[in-house]
Amino acid sequence: MSEFKTNVMRILDKEGVEYTAHEYPHGKEAVDGVSVAKLLGQNPEYVFKTLVTKGSKDYYVFVIPVADELDLKKCAKSVGEKSVEMIHVKDITKVTGYVRGGCSPIGMKKKYKTTFHITAQNIPQIIVSAGKIGYQIDLKPVELIRLTDGQCADIVKVQ
Repeated sequence: MSEFKTNVMRILDKEGVEYTAHEYPHGKEAVDGVSVAKLLGQNPEYVFKTLVTKGSKDYYVFVIPVADELDLKKCAKSVGEKSVEMIHVKDITKVTGYVRGGCSPIGMKKKYKTTFHITAQNIPQIIVSAGKIGYQIDLKPVELIRLTDGQCADIVKVQ
């Protein structure tokens, strides 16, 4: 990969966190997470997507495997809210500083309460967006959870 660095990569460098950067072919539009996993030749269970919701008190970030779907009731319970709802696509940049398809749990405009699906605790690596469409980072889940002051909970729909 080229020497291109996203803000996420610069934050990881500053924090001394080891990571591997990955680049995948893309256009201007977001690519779904399962396709990203295939493009990278990675196990989709290790590739996570970052989703942002709004509750009555604040915004919340949820990080789940790309093939899964959020269970909003479980999400609300995990952050102490009665309910949460997905933010509108048009609000993603305003709230996070990122664009749809390039949203990373690291380096948002503000540090929001971040919850990872419980499977993040049991995998050897986690791959998330590097903050720009076409770029992913691969690191130890414990490092990512620590860096985001994250917690883990069961937050996906049963398939």
